[in-house]
Amino acid sequence: MFLDRDGVINRALEHELRPYPPKNLAQFEIFPEVLAACARLRAAGFVLVVATNQPDVGRGTMSQQIVEEIHGYVLSHLPIDRIEVCYHAGRGMSDCNCRKPKPGMLLHAAREMGIDLGQSWMVGDRWRDVDCGQAAGCKTIFIDRGYAEELKVRPDFSVRDLGEAAELILNTTINNS
Repeated sequence: MFLDRDGVINRALEHELRPYPPKNLAQFEIFPEVLAACARLRAAGFVLVVATNQPDVGRGTMSQQIVEEIHGYVLSHLPIDRIEVCYHAGRGMSDCNCRKPKPGMLLHAAREMGIDLGQSWMVGDRWRDVDCGQAAGCKTIFIDRGYAEELKVRPDFSVRDLGEAAELILNTTINNS
């Protein structure tokens, strides 16, 4: 199971209906439903991997140390198994296989951890997450935060938050067993 970070795990900072990552740990706020949702998914046997683009590092507007501090906090407060990060700048300034919407982070984690992508889910709040999950062969869940951007492909499901996504995943898994 793959989760985007900003907008899924934690509150994204918004400016003109566009999401931005927190600039430091003090701005990092885990959504209230996330701990319980992650705990339920882990108890059901899911491996939880965060896959996040952090292009501000590649653009020089945020230090990698701050991102790693935030990820240390995530790993110490949530039952997350692994965090995959793309630090590349994007916006035509870099070309890599790991920056979502490309599926490189999911493919890497799947190889390293023996994850069956066909049985996996990608949960995200932006078009890049949905496209990435579909490119990797995962089922996709879009958390609609009302941002001013359009989806490019249709997700398998749309929900309000990670708690609702976890409920959907657990019900779908139980009903398909």
